[in-house]
Amino acid sequence: MTRAYDALIIGGGHNGLVCAFYLARAGMKVRVLERRHIVGGAAVTEAFHPGFRNSTASYTVSLLRPKVIADMKLHERGFRIIERTISNFLPLENDYLKVGGGTARTQAEFARFSRKDAEAVPAYEAALERVAQVLRDLALKTPPNIGGGLRALIAGATQGRSVTKLPLDAQRDMLELFTKSAREFLEGWFESAPVQAAFGFDAIVGNYAATRTPGSAYVLLHHVFGEVNGKYGAWGHSVGGMGAITEAMAAACRDVGVEISVDAPVATVLVDGGKVAGVRLESGEEMAAAVVAANVGPALLYRRMLDPADLPPDFRRRMANYKAGSGTFRMNVALTELPDFTVLPGRAVAEHHSSGIIIAPSLDYIDRAYDDARAKGWSDHPIVELKIPSSIDDSLAPPGQHVASLFCHQFAPELPDGRSWDAVREEVADWIVATVDAHAPNFKASIIARQIHSPLDLERKFGLVGGDIFHGRMSLDQLWSARPVLGHGDYRGPITGLYMCGSGAHPGGGVTGAPGHNAAHEILADRRFLGRWRRRR
Repeated sequence: MTRAYDALIIGGGHNGLVCAFYLARAGMKVRVLERRHIVGGAAVTEAFHPGFRNSTASYTVSLLRPKVIADMKLHERGFRIIERTISNFLPLENDYLKVGGGTARTQAEFARFSRKDAEAVPAYEAALERVAQVLRDLALKTPPNIGGGLRALIAGATQGRSVTKLPLDAQRDMLELFTKSAREFLEGWFESAPVQAAFGFDAIVGNYAATRTPGSAYVLLHHVFGEVNGKYGAWGHSVGGMGAITEAMAAACRDVGVEISVDAPVATVLVDGGKVAGVRLESGEEMAAAVVAANVGPALLYRRMLDPADLPPDFRRRMANYKAGSGTFRMNVALTELPDFTVLPGRAVAEHHSSGIIIAPSLDYIDRAYDDARAKGWSDHPIVELKIPSSIDDSLAPPGQHVASLFCHQFAPELPDGRSWDAVREEVADWIVATVDAHAPNFKASIIARQIHSPLDLERKFGLVGGDIFHGRMSLDQLWSARPVLGHGDYRGPITGLYMCGSGAHPGGGVTGAPGHNAAHEILADRRFLGRWRRRR
């Protein structure tokens, strides 16, 4: 062992940085080990063509917890979010739909398609908000660990109180959101296909499933429990890209003494007598620590970074069956000009250019894309969300030019015919561009350069097994106390001293900082307990 630390963090993504910050602030000697040349994990801003920078993976912000922002003093370090004027813009065949800008404006827009849908908006928003508030309350709390004795029983009763306090109709909404399909849930509220699609899109973001899949309604809910600048459910753009967030986090970490190493890929977690001993890097260098917190997903940690013999047989079997693979295909493009949409012409910056531009006109369209992906790996009519951050942040592209993120869904984590994504990534990227070009005919011609991240690219570059942006499926069997598996929902692994601080732990995916925050607090609690036990002896 070359050096010893109190704690080692595997992965310098945002949750790893958050965990490191709280541990170091409490006086621990902490080192973060990041495999790439840049800190930030999937929340980074990088140049992908001369003069053009973009958030190359994670690309928008809402779920980052206000407590984390305040504790790390991110605003004082330059963190700034610009809210979207409207949330989303859906180009349709001969029309378009805009969502957001306030309840009254959304209602007026929906009324063009269905008076009934317009009237349903306030009640729908209220229903989701009441349940989303429960998620906010639980996000920074450790789930009760099943089989954890009196402590878990008390925690379960305490956390369950927020549910029992809800009115009966809100409890019914919560039950539906956790168990129903997004399609069934939304069809109970709205009748217009574009309106259903506008909300249903959230249910398949990071979720390789159909809108008819039971439990998919929860993913819809997961995307609305965030806030921007104190506004619940809002989404925004981080000025300077997502890397501005993790750069500010890294600065906060360094200020409390965290040592951050890049180009330091961890190969193996070292175990001695059922306890963590440290890690070995791919270079062969070994480091000692009694605490290792993994910001990588459970599939990567337990399948590839540990000797199977160090894991209990039942746990090993369940991790072998842990579901990871979100069906995500991610692109970044450099543009000479803004897309000129047939249904809403104009190449000058307008509000729809700074919204989430969603190409998915109906739930049927979304489900066909999923069915196609299951059959051949992708759809010729893919689901695309186009985001153009340079429309509000001119630091990302040369004057008059733009960068765009294409967040595309329903792409098989592994191709059903056994081919590698490397063999078809360019072909699939062409289909995605053609899909946007069908609505904005100048799009293809305006592309100067493009960066492609297939599911395989996302795994190789960011360590996202199966391209899973959430580090594991967000289904009822992999949520709360069952994330990643029952008995280990409290951030502790089956090996003493091994913790999970990434999105594979509660409350799941997205740039939240919550798993890092919660894991750090459990590590510190264990440290205090161990200290008391030693003093008594």
